[in-house]
Amino acid sequence: MRRIVSYLIMGIATICSYAEEPAGTAELIKYGDFNSWVTRQIHESKIIGGEQKTVYAIGPTRTIEGSDPYHNLGGSPWGSSNVLAKVAGVTKTSNAVYPDDHPGHGKCAKLTTEFEHCKVMGLVNMEVMVAGSIFLGEMVEPIKSTKNPYSKMIMGIPFTRRPKALQFDYKLEMPQNAERVYSSGFGKKKTYPGHDESEALIILQRRWEDADGNVYAKRVGTGRMRFSKSTDWVENYQVPVMYGDITKSPNFKEEMDLIPKDRSYYTRNSHGKLVPVIETGWDDADATPTHLFVMFSAGSGEAYVGTPGLTFWVDDVALVY
Repeated sequence: MRRIVSYLIMGIATICSYAEEPAGTAELIKYGDFNSWVTRQIHESKIIGGEQKTVYAIGPTRTIEGSDPYHNLGGSPWGSSNVLAKVAGVTKTSNAVYPDDHPGHGKCAKLTTEFEHCKVMGLVNMEVMVAGSIFLGEMVEPIKSTKNPYSKMIMGIPFTRRPKALQFDYKLEMPQNAERVYSSGFGKKKTYPGHDESEALIILQRRWEDADGNVYAKRVGTGRMRFSKSTDWVENYQVPVMYGDITKSPNFKEEMDLIPKDRSYYTRNSHGKLVPVIETGWDDADATPTHLFVMFSAGSGEAYVGTPGLTFWVDDVALVY
């Protein structure tokens, strides 16, 4: 009897010890507190009004004048949908990610869904739906066309660790009577029932390059969460990272699946050329990744579709080990 009681006590102690195990140590991603920003002052072309526009980038605090292409400064790993475009000699900007205040935490990133307006020669008024996003990687400026938006971005950074979760603070504002709107600037707007969702995504890949410069990857780790309800600040929210083939997991969702070839993210190969990263399958659950991709977006639909006014605030982005 004493032995049985002793075993029971030991078992209870083990269970309690497991239950009280800390969630892990959170390590902030560089510039992931969003307390410093690069402010770019860019004059758009006279044919579309010639206004001076402010475009923000996540990096060391400084101001840049002029329309030179931007490259990440200060070792910042963050790119965003804020961009300089030069199409047919016309300089245009787009900005849907802003610095904002997070009470008690300093600044944060504010991702908005809004119409980007463009009036050509004061006559033709174009509206393009833009959903702000930030990601680990870099935007390749200047943008010269609207075709295949992913091909203008370097997605992901070199990385070989295996985090347990992606952690961040967030706040969401969903407009009342929200709906989805498609507006590419050409043709009529289209309205769809229901509203868009904001999302957070973390992907770990093991990449390799063949002799022809093509880049392939197997999926090592996945975490993805979508948000659709207005809320005040939620602190230290975690998106767990699931490793290996997760298609049979009860937590698997369709949006967590492998990236379709026609929607592949891009990277620079060893020759400096932008090429798609083609996911070929799921890696072993204990595989070591070579690259990390993290993204936050005010929308989760296709290009030029969003819910006007949907706003997603993000702060203190960290990886948990």
